[in-house]
Amino acid sequence: MRIAGWVMLCIVLAVLVGPLWIAASGAVSLSGDWRSANRDSAGLAPDAAATPEAVVQVYAARAFNWRGIFGVHTWIATKRAGARAYTVHQVLGWRLRQGLSVVESGIDVPDRRWYDAEPWVVTDLRGAAAAAVIDDIEAAVLRYPHAHQYRVWPGPNSNTFVAFVAREVPALGLALPGTAIGKDYLPDGEFFDSAPSGRGVQVSLGGLFGVLAAPAEGLELNVLGLVFGVELLPPAIKLPGIGRVGFGGR
Repeated sequence: MRIAGWVMLCIVLAVLVGPLWIAASGAVSLSGDWRSANRDSAGLAPDAAATPEAVVQVYAARAFNWRGIFGVHTWIATKRAGARAYTVHQVLGWRLRQGLSVVESGIDVPDRRWYDAEPWVVTDLRGAAAAAVIDDIEAAVLRYPHAHQYRVWPGPNSNTFVAFVAREVPALGLALPGTAIGKDYLPDGEFFDSAPSGRGVQVSLGGLFGVLAAPAEGLELNVLGLVFGVELLPPAIKLPGIGRVGFGGR
């Protein structure tokens, strides 16, 4: 029992070191006010009116307030060929309090700052590759099984939603950041599925514990919803709270 206790303590400490470092670094504001936070475009998306080709982009940004210490919020933006605006697909937990579906799909700024947090592009498809997946993305959004459920940890949350769409549309080739807490939460009652990138497999116990192995994501170990991982091409490690540390990408 004593050995088991020490093992558990070591696991908890390892899980918390990254988030504590993020908190101490000041990378995330813990005193922000959502009412006055910056929600302007970050200038990452191509101008819809000046871009005739189809576009699909997936974005991530540090979650608001204390949540950002642990992870990110992700969302999907799509624009059909010839369209002069983007449709943004995401899950917003506050909608549940109003008796609404947590899934929001509508015309919006695709690359908004997430309440002061700078977004980055996780996946970017253009032209024929983007046009080929937009119908499938919209159909997957409608099939999301947790439209009336939301839980910050371990899911289902905004990252659960994006991961679900990615599994339903493997042509996206979407490898979500290890800091996308909730991406490993599988539909209720399921323990085994493909990796979000569409190539590879994962086993998950309610989003709390699991293993994922795939060419795009590498090898990931989920402990209490937080990810430790390693990638070979390009080489990198993934740490809870901190995310990807290595060459290429983030």
